Amino acid sequence: MSVAAYKRIMLKLSGEALMGDDSYGINEDVVSRIVAEIAEVNRLGVQIGVVIGGGNIFRGMKGAASGMDRATADYMGMLATVMNAMALADAFRRAGVEARVQSALRIDQVVEPYIRGRAIRHMEEGRVVIFAAGTGNPFFTTDTAAALRGAEMAAQIVLKATKVDGVYTADPKKDPQAQRYHRISFDEAIGRNLAVLDATAFALCRDQKLPINVFSIFKPGALKRVVLGEDEGTLVHS
Repeated sequence: MSVAAYKRIMLKLSGEALMGDDSYGINEDVVSRIVAEIAEVNRLGVQIGVVIGGGNIFRGMKGAASGMDRATADYMGMLATVMNAMALADAFRRAGVEARVQSALRIDQVVEPYIRGRAIRHMEEGRVVIFAAGTGNPFFTTDTAAALRGAEMAAQIVLKATKVDGVYTADPKKDPQAQRYHRISFDEAIGRNLAVLDATAFALCRDQKLPINVFSIFKPGALKRVVLGEDEGTLVHS
């Protein structure tokens, strides 16, 4: 039986990841595939937290750019993450995996409020915990929420699921000579101005000595390989 390199992880999923090739909303086939990948890791005995974005439904920054009040736009984006979290939880149910949604905004009739001790207990009992509504505050991204929840849950690593299979020296779509970093330190990533997470999230992970792995969620089996400690994605470390 494969032995995981991490006991507890915090997975950051963008809302856009749930769209697949669609232009908007939630693609059920894509969600089912992502859930199947997470369920496989869950079966290894790994405790899993998931922070979900909402960009497939509404992006606060885009709303603010069109003239909407920034705080209002950000709260609307938080509500979009709650919708995505509920869709993920339902997909986990159908896959036979127990999951709970905890929201940083109180919507008690729909999902649990975020309570740190309860979230840790859910994880210890093998449930996937989906953290919705970001940090519950405007002006902070879901990247920052992933770093914050990762630190609060004492996760051993934050996994940033993206469309590319790691951090590169240049945009691999534009530069065929671009090379993937296998491992890189926080200081090197700062010095080379690499966009790993947003600045606030990156600083929090660096200060808490919480490593980050950037990998492609669209690459079959990549999540499991990261959790097993294999050379997948880019590891950013202290």
